[in-house]
This record gives sequence, structure tokens and C-alpha cells, in this order.
Amino acid sequence: MNCIVAQSGGPTSVINSSVFGLVEANKDLNIYDNVYAGLNGIEGILNRTIINLSEMDSAELEVFQHTPSSGLGSCRYKLKDSSVCEDEYVSLMSILNELNIKAFFYIGGNDSMDTTAKLSRYAKDHNIDIKFIGIPKTIDNDLMFTDHTPGFGSAAKFIATSTIETYLDSTVYTDNGIFILETMGRDTGWLAAAGALASVGDKKAADFIYLPEVAFDTIKFINDVRETFKRNNHVYIVASEGLRDENGNFLTMSSQGGAHDKFGHTQLGGVAHYLRTLIINAGITNRVKTLELGVLQRCAMHSASKVDFDEAKMVGRDALKYAADGHSGYMVAIKREETEVYSSSTFLIEADKVANKVKYFPTEWINEEGNNLTIEAIEYLKPLVFDQPAYKLSDSLPKYRVFRM
Repeated sequence: MNCIVAQSGGPTSVINSSVFGLVEANKDLNIYDNVYAGLNGIEGILNRTIINLSEMDSAELEVFQHTPSSGLGSCRYKLKDSSVCEDEYVSLMSILNELNIKAFFYIGGNDSMDTTAKLSRYAKDHNIDIKFIGIPKTIDNDLMFTDHTPGFGSAAKFIATSTIETYLDSTVYTDNGIFILETMGRDTGWLAAAGALASVGDKKAADFIYLPEVAFDTIKFINDVRETFKRNNHVYIVASEGLRDENGNFLTMSSQGGAHDKFGHTQLGGVAHYLRTLIINAGITNRVKTLELGVLQRCAMHSASKVDFDEAKMVGRDALKYAADGHSGYMVAIKREETEVYSSSTFLIEADKVANKVKYFPTEWINEEGNNLTIEAIEYLKPLVFDQPAYKLSDSLPKYRVFRM
């Protein structure tokens, strides 16, 4: 009997280590004869673009585990409910049956857990002996029940590092201006919150951090920035792309006129420029620089977290064990252990409880002014960015390997 794994949604720096953890665990435990991989997610499986990872050279897999982005390719394929369209389910189950698949592992976020739940329910209703397990992945850290998600720690480390470096760059003159760093985060502020980790000596780099969980107050923003600029001749701001006004509307949409992806999610961007315009129009200063970190947040292996890498491998490894034990329709979640030195373990949560829901940044971790974070937030974030994975180099540059076509 065999199993299959696929990746879905946005990439992360450590998503491939989950695949590696699964393949490595199967080599050790010898549960399945072959670990197949669908290229470009469930869409690739339906198109029969499938490879056998068990036949891959072990040295290539070692490089693959430290490769950022989705090394098997990804997709944003919305699986309809079987009551609406059963053809996809019939086709998929037929392909899986041909390959003698007994376990299907889907690595992704909210929408991927929705797919996992739907497939598990269909298999159960039709007495199909295939287990479906979701493996968490998203830099947004917005999956319910899990303490955090693989991919977030590395993104947080990159953001904190970028905050330190650009803070230093923006403070070199006697007559400095204002610097605005924009992070991803359509619905939640977890990524922007990582800016709170950035310090130079005892000085916090970010004067202000703005998250979507608190309605953006334009007047207060202008007053706070004006006062700080008068005092320090410099202001550093970290802002989430998903900032909203008091009516719940995004401050800005993408230049594509509020475009949406295949899952109906609004595509955002431009908050830093929006804030820059507010500052200039308020007459505070014209010296305002902005930086939108963009996709670097999800592919910067050079600034990845070893804790994140190890946990991504852990959830892949444990997913295999859970499926072998007969579990189906679940997501592997991470539990933060109550130990003096940070450690974690996994547990199972029903995928349909995670699907299409959002874990927001706790508002009690945002200061009373709504423009920075509390010590509790920093203590939560600190262990997730710890240490650096050792990736291979070629001619002094990172050596990477993907298997997608």
C-alpha cells in the first residue's frame, strides 16, 4: 500500500521540511511501500502529474528539505462540495485507487483543511479505505487550535531581522525622516507583530505597530507620528497590509481594483504608501520612505528559524503516524509545552473545525493605545524565531532542489 502528499496555497520557507519529515518517517517505520507526491496540489493529482518521492535520491531530498517555497508546486483549487459536484471526487478516488493509496496528506492552511475535511467525509460516506490528514502551513499563523503554524516562525524572524536592518539604515543622518515597513496579513496581525522583536541594544526599533485587529484611527495616527517625530526627528512604523477603518473596510485595496484569488480572498497591498500620503498631507515631513516586504516573507530561507524548520518536519512525521493509526479527517496541530526551555508536541484536531475560520491576534496583547504590543506578545513570539537551520551551499550561495514540473 502507498500514500500521497501534496502542497496547497501560499508557500513558506519550511513547507518542504514537512514533506521531508513524512518521507523520512516512512523510511524509518516502513509503513507504506511508496510515498507519492502530487505536483501542484490536488489539481495536479487530478491531472495525474504525480511523482514517487521514495525513488528520489536521498542527497536530493536532503537539499529539498532546506528549499524554500513549495517544492512540489502549489495550487489554489477550490474543491466543491460533493453534493454539488461529485465528478471531482469520483475522479480523484479512482486515481488514488489505481495507485493503491491508503493515506492522503494535504499541506496547507484554512482552505486546505476544508479540502481535507471534505475528502475524508466523502471517503467515509462511500466506505473508501483512505485516510485524509491535514498538515498545517501558513506564514499568517491564523489557523485555529494550533499554538502556531509552521512557516510563521521563519516569516516572523525575517520580518524582525528586516526591521532591525532598515531601522539602522533609516537612522544614519542627523536629519532623519519616517520609515514605514509593510507586512503581509490580510485578516490578522501576527506577521506585523513580529516587528516587536526588533531591538538595537535596549532601544525598540518600531515606535508604532499597527494590526488589523484594532480599527485604524487616522487622527490618532497623525497626532502620534507628529509628536514622536518632533521629539526624535525619526519615526519607525510597522503596518499590516490588512489595516481596516472603524467600519471594517480595508484602508486600501490592490491596484487591481480589489482583485480576489480563487478562494475569494481580497488581494491587498499599498498600506505603507497610504500611510505615507497621510503623513505628507498632514505636513509632518516629506522625508517618508516605505518598504513592502512582499513574498520575501514566505521564501527567505536565509533568515529561517530552526525551531520552525524542526516543527515543520515534526508535523510531517507525526502525520504519517496518525494516519497509520487509523485517523482521518484531522489536522496535525502544535502544542506549546509548559516547560522552562521551549518545547512542543503535536495533537489532532478535526479539520472541519479549522477550515474557513480565522485565529486573530489577541487584542489583550495590543497596548491600550492600539499602536504597539505588550510583553506577553513578545514572550509568545521569542522562541519561535530561535536559531538557524544549516542549509547547503554551492559557490557560496544556497543550494536548493524542487521536484515540481
